[in-house]
Amino acid sequence: MYRRIKRSLDLLGGLVGLIITLPVMLAIAALVRINIGRSVLFLQERPGLNGRFFTCLKFRTMNDERDQNGVLLSDQQRVVPVGRFLRQTSLDELPQLWNIVRGDLSFIGPRPLLKEYLPYYNPEERRRHNVRPGLTGWAQIHGRNCLPFDERLALDIWYVDHLSWYLDFRILLATIWIVVTSKGTGAVSFPPLNEQRKSALPDCFTATKH
Repeated sequence: MYRRIKRSLDLLGGLVGLIITLPVMLAIAALVRINIGRSVLFLQERPGLNGRFFTCLKFRTMNDERDQNGVLLSDQQRVVPVGRFLRQTSLDELPQLWNIVRGDLSFIGPRPLLKEYLPYYNPEERRRHNVRPGLTGWAQIHGRNCLPFDERLALDIWYVDHLSWYLDFRILLATIWIVVTSKGTGAVSFPPLNEQRKSALPDCFTATKH
């Protein structure tokens, strides 16, 4: 029953969230425009429900500064103070309320990973796409930025198998606490996933997050 009404709850919550946070998002957009540049949003294609791709929205947190050879500087060098604050408070994720309204995301579910990771999932791990990805999820409240990759996928599958309103409520409350305390946040870069299934990959995606 809950699986059938979850989408309706997401739609209602997403619309209310957009209305409530609209002034905040306009202020953030202005800050990003002043401190980073004209494009205030970072757009990235991610796999969603049943592996279908969608455009994930975030506020930009990094500039595009390059060295004298035209090569982008490191993530740490390009994250501006405003961007660091947005990451620490998770305010850079607010545009994803629109993804929730569109049906790309749910409030709770496995976080959408990079599409480059798809070839490396085993059949069991691909089941994480049997539900809509989420703004937050079971894996996020068990490690967030410092969770090993294999463990994170195992937690995602556990969520898919145990999805319920009670579990979603637990995740929601835990997420609020994590955001308020800034637990597990930070700008951490990571190498691309390869055939050797590198472990200890973080969740903040700062190698591609702007």
